[in-house]
Amino acid sequence: MDSKKKSSTEAEGSKERGLVHVWQAGSRSVTPERLPGWGGKTVLHAALGVKHGVLLTEDGEVYSFGTLPWRSEPAEICPSSPILEEVLVGQYVVTVATGSFHNGAVTESGVVYMWGENSAGQCAVANQQYVPEPNPVSISDSETSPLLAVRILQLACGEEHTLALSLSREIWAWGTGCQLGLITTTFPVTKPQKVEHLAGRVVLQVACGAFHSLALVQCLPSQDLKPVPERCNQCSQLLITMTDKEDHVIISDSHCCPLGVTLSESQSENQASTAISPSTETLDGKGEVFENTFVQNELPAATELNVGNVQTTSVETISSPQDVMGTPEISSARSISSYPDTQAVNEYVQKLSDHSVRENSENGEKPVPSQPLVAEAIPNLHSPATTSTSALNSLVVSCASAVGVRVAATYEAGTLSLKKVMNFYSTAPCEPGAQAGSSPIGPEGLKDSREEQVKQESMQGKKSSSLVDIREEESEGGSRRLSLPGLLSQVSPRLLRKAARVKTRTVVLTPTYSGEADALLPSLRTEVWTWGKGKEGQLGHGDVLPRLQPLCVKCLDGKEVIHLEAGGYHSLALTAKSQVYSWGSNTFGQLGHSDFPTTVPRLVKVNSENGVWSVAAGQDYSLFLVDTEDFQPGLCYSGRQDPTEGDNLPENHSGTKTPILLSCSKLGYISRVTAGKDSYLALVDKNIMGYIASLHELATTERQFYSKLSDIKSQILRPLLSLENLGTASTVQLLQEVASRFSKLCYLIGQHGTSLSSFLQGIKEARSLVILKHASLFLDSYTEYCTSITNFLVMGGFQLLAKPAIDFLNKNQELLQDLSEVNDENTQLMEILNTLFFLPIRRLHNYAKVLLKLATCFEVEKEGSRIHTGFLEDLSWKNDGKPCQLLISRQTAGLSVTAAIIFSVSHLFMDSLRKPERRLLCESSNRALSLQHAGRFSVNWFILFNDALVHAQFSTHHVFPLATLWAEPLSEEAGGVNGLKITTPEEQFTLISSTPQEKTKWLRAISQAVDQALRGMSDFPPYGSGSSIQRQEPPISRSAKYTFYKDPRLKDATYDGRWLSGKPHGRGVLKWPDGKIYSGMFRNGLEDGYGEYRIPNKALNKEDHYVGHWKEGKMCGQGVYSYASGEVFEGCFQDNMRHGHGLLRSGKLTSSSPSMFIGQWVMDKKAGYGVFDDITRGEKYMGMWQDDVCQGNGVVVTQFGLYYEGNFHLNKMMGNGVLLSEDDTIYEGEFSDDWTLSGKGTLTMPNGDYIEGYFSGEWGSGIKITGTYFKPSLYESDKDRPKVLKLGNLAVPADEKWKAVFDECWHQLGCENPGQGEVWKAWDNIAVALTTSRRQHRDSPEILSRSQTQTLESLEFIPQHIGAFSVEKYDDIKKYLIKACDTPLHPLGRLVETLVAVYRMTYVGVGANRRLLQEAVKEITSYLKRIFQLVRFLFPELPEEGTTIPLSAPLPTERKSFCTGKSDSRSESPEPGYVVTGSGLLLPVLLPRLYPPLFMLYALDNDREEDVYWECVLRLNKQPDIALLGFLGVQRKFWPVTLSILGESKKVLPTTKDACFASAVECLQQISTTFTPSDKLKVIQQTFEEISQSVLASLQEDFLWSMDDLFPVFLYVVLRARIRNLGSEVHLIEDLMDPYLQHGEQGIMFTTLKLSHQGIHDGRGSMQLLLPYPDPRPGAHPNRSLLPPD
Repeated sequence: MDSKKKSSTEAEGSKERGLVHVWQAGSRSVTPERLPGWGGKTVLHAALGVKHGVLLTEDGEVYSFGTLPWRSEPAEICPSSPILEEVLVGQYVVTVATGSFHNGAVTESGVVYMWGENSAGQCAVANQQYVPEPNPVSISDSETSPLLAVRILQLACGEEHTLALSLSREIWAWGTGCQLGLITTTFPVTKPQKVEHLAGRVVLQVACGAFHSLALVQCLPSQDLKPVPERCNQCSQLLITMTDKEDHVIISDSHCCPLGVTLSESQSENQASTAISPSTETLDGKGEVFENTFVQNELPAATELNVGNVQTTSVETISSPQDVMGTPEISSARSISSYPDTQAVNEYVQKLSDHSVRENSENGEKPVPSQPLVAEAIPNLHSPATTSTSALNSLVVSCASAVGVRVAATYEAGTLSLKKVMNFYSTAPCEPGAQAGSSPIGPEGLKDSREEQVKQESMQGKKSSSLVDIREEESEGGSRRLSLPGLLSQVSPRLLRKAARVKTRTVVLTPTYSGEADALLPSLRTEVWTWGKGKEGQLGHGDVLPRLQPLCVKCLDGKEVIHLEAGGYHSLALTAKSQVYSWGSNTFGQLGHSDFPTTVPRLVKVNSENGVWSVAAGQDYSLFLVDTEDFQPGLCYSGRQDPTEGDNLPENHSGTKTPILLSCSKLGYISRVTAGKDSYLALVDKNIMGYIASLHELATTERQFYSKLSDIKSQILRPLLSLENLGTASTVQLLQEVASRFSKLCYLIGQHGTSLSSFLQGIKEARSLVILKHASLFLDSYTEYCTSITNFLVMGGFQLLAKPAIDFLNKNQELLQDLSEVNDENTQLMEILNTLFFLPIRRLHNYAKVLLKLATCFEVEKEGSRIHTGFLEDLSWKNDGKPCQLLISRQTAGLSVTAAIIFSVSHLFMDSLRKPERRLLCESSNRALSLQHAGRFSVNWFILFNDALVHAQFSTHHVFPLATLWAEPLSEEAGGVNGLKITTPEEQFTLISSTPQEKTKWLRAISQAVDQALRGMSDFPPYGSGSSIQRQEPPISRSAKYTFYKDPRLKDATYDGRWLSGKPHGRGVLKWPDGKIYSGMFRNGLEDGYGEYRIPNKALNKEDHYVGHWKEGKMCGQGVYSYASGEVFEGCFQDNMRHGHGLLRSGKLTSSSPSMFIGQWVMDKKAGYGVFDDITRGEKYMGMWQDDVCQGNGVVVTQFGLYYEGNFHLNKMMGNGVLLSEDDTIYEGEFSDDWTLSGKGTLTMPNGDYIEGYFSGEWGSGIKITGTYFKPSLYESDKDRPKVLKLGNLAVPADEKWKAVFDECWHQLGCENPGQGEVWKAWDNIAVALTTSRRQHRDSPEILSRSQTQTLESLEFIPQHIGAFSVEKYDDIKKYLIKACDTPLHPLGRLVETLVAVYRMTYVGVGANRRLLQEAVKEITSYLKRIFQLVRFLFPELPEEGTTIPLSAPLPTERKSFCTGKSDSRSESPEPGYVVTGSGLLLPVLLPRLYPPLFMLYALDNDREEDVYWECVLRLNKQPDIALLGFLGVQRKFWPVTLSILGESKKVLPTTKDACFASAVECLQQISTTFTPSDKLKVIQQTFEEISQSVLASLQEDFLWSMDDLFPVFLYVVLRARIRNLGSEVHLIEDLMDPYLQHGEQGIMFTTLKLSHQGIHDGRGSMQLLLPYPDPRPGAHPNRSLLPPD
């Protein structure tokens, strides 16, 4: 707080601030007194009670003065000078409040302190008459858990109650009485409770009268206009009823709901009070919606009263614009009922007219109506009827129009009798004679009669009453009846009801208001809620009933109330338009408008031109701070006046008739007034160095400016926009845009005015002015408005409006002149309008002027200038560029010249150049700029707009958009003296200027214009004048949109994306008119990089779609092409053709496509090795292609198990081949066509018999044979037997397959041929590939997971190897390869992904044929060899295959072998260490991906063996453990005796099953979960170790295995493991294991497993299992039996 204190003290000089002046209320002496005994501290806030007061100083201290009966010290009960409240010292109080006899204070941390009288619990202390010292009040929200202390913002105190407004904008109450708004009957309430009725609403302020409470609440967000409901929400009866009489239809809406509360038809005061005239500003209210119905707008001016078709009289009303009230009853669709005759009606209407005329004449220029609740009325009668009247009126009019006869409605006024109306208006308070003639009555008598009158009036208006919820009807109280003549009786009520729902045209002015502005500034969208005792009408609900809970004062909705004050028994509401509404007790004229009682808010008549900006309400008087001419606030007093000695008036009846202006100009600038019972107090500031005056000037002018804008909005814009025919759609749209921006600006100004009023009542720190802290908020709103009005004027402005609009404006020219402050009567209408709508721009100059004044205040003071240095400069209000002026001058100058230019060339191309946002910057009509090499007689005129450069010639012109225009000066060497080179996407020309200055001027103008066009802020000051750095030239690379008009390839195509010096370069989208679209990367104007291309196919009504890589405008590289026919190609392209490896899926449904080809392409044709899957025929071809046909060696398999390998020619089997059928019948020989045998051959039967000879015919449909039949079993010698057939000789060698895939990978690494190239270049290419792929995927991050992103990052580091190659380096390479192969973005990863795809394509589906197993194994071996070549190229230090890498660390301690007493069997292999092999390095990466198809082939090949093996396993597994161990010949010493199951030791019983050697069994079962042979071998090794562990545990001594002992145990484990495809596992290991492992320990163990499987398979009978097998160990005796000894 010290800093605050210091800054304000030093900067603004506190000696002259917050001075206290006190007046005695009612005293005729208007001279104030200084507060006795008060020193010089700056007072920020004061509050007065009945006989005491409280002061809050700038440093947060609180002082009390007056009579303080609650003080404990006798001397302090009536102190001579204000005494400091010691308890609050150090708490830093921010606001204070007083009730009649108690006080409250709120500290900076939101804690409330109360002290004073507490008889009603108003200090929140129980059972205590007085609270002598400030006592903290505990306020906590019971709804939160744990209980949280509620922070308080503001306090208000009444006579017996206190209200607190919390930080979360909820009200808390304590004390006694219904004014608390709590649902309780127990008083006093000493624990603060929340006022639940307003929970969930944003409360802005609270105020307390003696026994009533007020709250200012923010409106809920405006909902859309709801249609008028047909039925009552409560009882579902029709709201509008129709009675069909003989000669007329009666339409009535006097529905009385039995469940709710309705207002009666006889409401004298209420009737008038709810008559909302057309002047009720929906424009400024919630929603800001104008509704224009089919009701005749000039209803009051020419209403025909047709009663019973007897006599028709035209009633004339005043048509001058000054007729503010109009006829309130009629204009708001009130009705007058039951008149005896037409004459009476005419008299009544005449009376109303006279009355309003009389008012106007008395009130002078600006009449203020005395009728209840009429805001400032609109000074024109051409405004549309309000929403409230529309439903019924439109019903009448539509009924009349439906029948086609002009019908005038009879307006009735409920049961309001004529006599009552006459009496009510004859004694209207503003007539001077009325009061003077009345006899004097004593104050008591007056009070009683007044109370009686108020009570009578309000009670007459009630059918039923409720203390809580008597709501006024929002639209109109009372009933209306309409009589339609007899010819309507045929129309059914249903038709009438339908006709009532007239469609309305609504014009929304303000869009939803700016959230930013509402967060920073006070809201104007407010409601007033009141509750408590109401016998004086102080609640404003039109009655004198008390309210136990808050109720909204509906007639203040939309009035923009910003502050509430409550006196003893009256209430005041201050609005943003500087008006005050008052209601409640008016005994002494304290309401400021009459001495007549009022129970609803009425406008106060303050004799001030400029309006009220602050109010205070005392016990029986009111104070108004008003604006004066010299911006020094004036103080008006209204209320009780004590008689002076010589006064002739009766002693007991004295009060002011209208507020009196007190002369206090000498005091200084009043910032705040406070009222008590007998005295009131003002806080005054002296004008130090003009600072205070400047602040008041800013605030006053802002409030006045808001009133002016509101008038323009309500009196010009709203009626104008509600007219039916305004002009063309574009004109209306532009005008609506102007109105919308105007409305938004108007609201912001209103908020700012309100904010300044409250700013003046606070510390007045210049740095906290909203206009400085949030300058951009204002600049943005002004700029938006400025843009919209100039756009409108560029397009022709108000001259474009249609006749009805022009007529409306002409009628109101006088009003327009007043509003625009144009004094010259000869001024044209258009000029007046332009002046009027440029008022906000003039206001900007005023801001600059006032803010400059403020700045000079600080520049004088050295201290202050340091504190506030640059606070204006930084915020774009005051600087060298003067952006406000620049903004306007650019807009207006550009505007006028644009108009001039466009009109001067109107005969040529005016319309095409006319655009709302377009402004002219410069043009070359002075011949300062010419085209180089132009013809002698050619005319070249260049016009630079803010969005385009126009080149005009004779009758043609071309527009070059600035976004795609590059300008650069030509150097003198290039022959370009004063030349400018202009580049556009399709043109390049040189402009020659007359002088170097001219060249500089044009270059600068074009550069700035281009730069701003690119920024999209053409209406802002150049280069954002707030910033010091100015950009001299626009960027060469930029984003823009352009449509080509010349280029033959791109004609009429539109490009939207990045550019570089006139050519598309970077990411962009190119669209052709025929529907072709390219979206992707460009380079130098051509498609280059990754992109997507769509070409519509009109014949098939689909599109071709390509996604992939491009080079120099053509498809080149990887891509996916989806054809409209349904075919999809994924693979490589070159020059727009398929070239390289690719996959083509054909068929209507690509998901289950009838054919698929994967293989090599050359120039759009299949060539080289490929696999073709003909799904419709169920055949798969794997072989060579040429020119799209099968040519060369190949293999075909069919879904029926046929297998063919051999030669193909032109898609047919021709030449030598081998054919195998499913039952193993084999044909080797010559073929002439698919499956057609023709020529020499051999046919071998499954049993070995064969036929040699000549064959002809199609396989499967009868074959002609000429030849010899052989029966091999007849021959005994082996040499005569036929050789076993070996497949694969006529198939494509494995190394010849998929060459294109490997070549592509080598090319990616930068090698023309495999192994030929630079290693560093290969690594560079890998880095580039990874980086570009990452960039490409950055736009769609969902493609890459987090782990993939991390993998990519780690791959960017190349493994570096220096020194001898070691196992660690080998491991590094292995890790790198695993990561590289995991991501398809790496060339190796892409290679592996492609190989996996082609492998699966080949060997899945029809390709899952057991004959293909050897081909599949060879293919994997070939992959390993070729990838290993790639790896060795990338890592040249990697040794050749088969090389041993020495271990860096010594071997672990020797482990004894299972089978012999020798040391580790690995010593039999060469030196200890790793052996480098392709399979060891790459199988872990490759095999898991290829495992499913490969293992399927193994399973198919070994199918019969496996069935036999499995049958045997199942049979033997039926035995219990002991029996099986004995059967297999396991030595008894190895039989487990006890087993540990779940930690418990259990004995092995004869029935025990699946318990022995369980860990070894479980271990062996894992062989099926591994992929690579090395992993499978490790599982086998582990199984042996588990067996050893089990035996060691039972023997409890060291021992050595011999194969005789081990084999039966292992056989037991294999049987119990129940591995279904053990044969396939064994074959897979055998085929793919590293050769160097065969002789090691793992090799022996594998042989044991193999023998076990073979033994089980061959052991059909139980004893055959025990046939002798050779010992697998090297060097063992050949005849040594594995039979266990007896």
